[in-house]
Amino acid sequence: MAYQALYRVWRPQTFADVVGQEVITQTLRNAVASNMTSHAYLFSGPRGTGKTSCAKILAKAVNCLNPQDGEPCNECEICKAANENRLNDVIEIDAASNNGVEEIRDIRDKVKYAPTEAKFKVYIIDEVHMLSQGAFNALLKTLEEPPENVMFILATTEPQKIPATIISRTQSFTFRRISRQDILARMELILNDKQIEYDEEALNIIATSAEGGMRDALSILDQALSFGNDKLTLNNAQEVTGALSNEQIVSYMKAVAENKPADALTSLYNILGSGRSAIRFTEMIIRVCRNLILYNSNSDLSNKMDNTIMTKEMLSIADKFDDDRLFYIVDQVSNTQRNLKNSNQTDVYMEILTVKISEPQVEKAANASAEPVEQASSSVDNAQVDRLSDEVKKLKSEIKNISENGVSAKPATRKPKPKPSGQKKNYLNKTAIYRVLSKATKQDLNAAKDIWPDVMSMLSVTQRAMMRVSEPVAACPDGLVMAFDYPMWFEQAQEDQDLLDSLTADVSKLLKKDCEIVMVPKNDWPTIRKEYIANNIDLDKNNDVKSKPEATKSDKTVDEAVNLFGEDNVEIKND
Repeated sequence: MAYQALYRVWRPQTFADVVGQEVITQTLRNAVASNMTSHAYLFSGPRGTGKTSCAKILAKAVNCLNPQDGEPCNECEICKAANENRLNDVIEIDAASNNGVEEIRDIRDKVKYAPTEAKFKVYIIDEVHMLSQGAFNALLKTLEEPPENVMFILATTEPQKIPATIISRTQSFTFRRISRQDILARMELILNDKQIEYDEEALNIIATSAEGGMRDALSILDQALSFGNDKLTLNNAQEVTGALSNEQIVSYMKAVAENKPADALTSLYNILGSGRSAIRFTEMIIRVCRNLILYNSNSDLSNKMDNTIMTKEMLSIADKFDDDRLFYIVDQVSNTQRNLKNSNQTDVYMEILTVKISEPQVEKAANASAEPVEQASSSVDNAQVDRLSDEVKKLKSEIKNISENGVSAKPATRKPKPKPSGQKKNYLNKTAIYRVLSKATKQDLNAAKDIWPDVMSMLSVTQRAMMRVSEPVAACPDGLVMAFDYPMWFEQAQEDQDLLDSLTADVSKLLKKDCEIVMVPKNDWPTIRKEYIANNIDLDKNNDVKSKPEATKSDKTVDEAVNLFGEDNVEIKND
């Protein structure tokens, strides 16, 4: 006989075999034992938690010739036929591929006929939320007034997509995720039965990766056993699940604790280069932070730490993290996880996360929030109060003058307020960008793109991580425009004088001529380029921006040509 997957071989055959759903199985068992079963059930919950298994057991139990306290005997002809999928009165339907009105109408017509072998004709409709609205409407009347000796069992992972009219006509059971302890116990039972050697830490990794799904856990276990030739080791489980080793996570967290972004990025590249999953990586960081918080609590909660993570090496750096820093790291990792699910640029997001959490941002944030309070308390003095009072009096006088004469008084000239030191700088240098665009050619841009991998290799690890979210978008013989995917990194690059000097020197060296580096956020680049083309901006002898006469402005035809063929391939000539 061909090999069968573990989750198929070890599928529960009685309610007692179902793991982690005691309330549901006890309710169903009592209903069968007392002959108080309903005509329709709705089983909902995450994948791999026992919905379909319970549906099959219930179908056997109501038809079993020798039921025992609500459990099927698995020995009578009806139970054997059901176990071998040859009982005609138990019909399983996949709603994902049979979701039309015609299929449900066919069911509605056939339910009128009595069962052929068993007492009940049972319809098990899996993934019922995939039915169309018309199919739900066709099913509705049958659920409301079903023929005698007919039972419907609906199973779904997304109950919110099922109409309320359907739910109200069924007994609804919500299956919960299976605990890690229950999954571990089930896997240990299987491995002991098969007499296979295993590592407990490997089982822990598999149980965590399963995320509460027994079927997922057994599938991963099956894969790990195949990888290790029927032997389960820690290394096998890590390779199959993409989980990090303790050495990798300790190396990374140590660099973060010591505020060394370059070392943290190096550790990150080693982890991702070994094939580890970015999602698993972020999950591990959160688990480590959770255990460090428990360890720092110095209470009974520290007993709930995961000892497979909190090794001696990890405990040796625990005192370098306070709770505020750990909460900050968890917040940043959670934000990154949301971005990872909607992007293919996992490496970039992980680099940004690493730089953020390996710098002492928590202390900066705390100091920034404390400074305004201190400044306010120290700067408010009597002289300021008097000056403000004088300004209020002047304003009252002006208002009175307006109301009496109907003419506004000449506003007092005021000196411009000094720019607050904390106000955001305007880094965008349009003049420099226009200077590059005025002489830009496609050949210069291609030359810049050709040397760019060499430029990246000449930068430091931290600088390389920052510049990976940028690319050359325009070039001329003596200038290069770099567009950044994220405004935050554009601003940070503009503030980093060492980075600017390194880029200018490296690009000039590789191109063998002096070259000015100009930066721009990618979101602003199309607007600036369009503005340059539309207004035909030029530069005077002092390199100040000036516009050519109005007659040379482009029209809609020119704009469309530029959009189709690119600005480097379009030459504009005025009549």
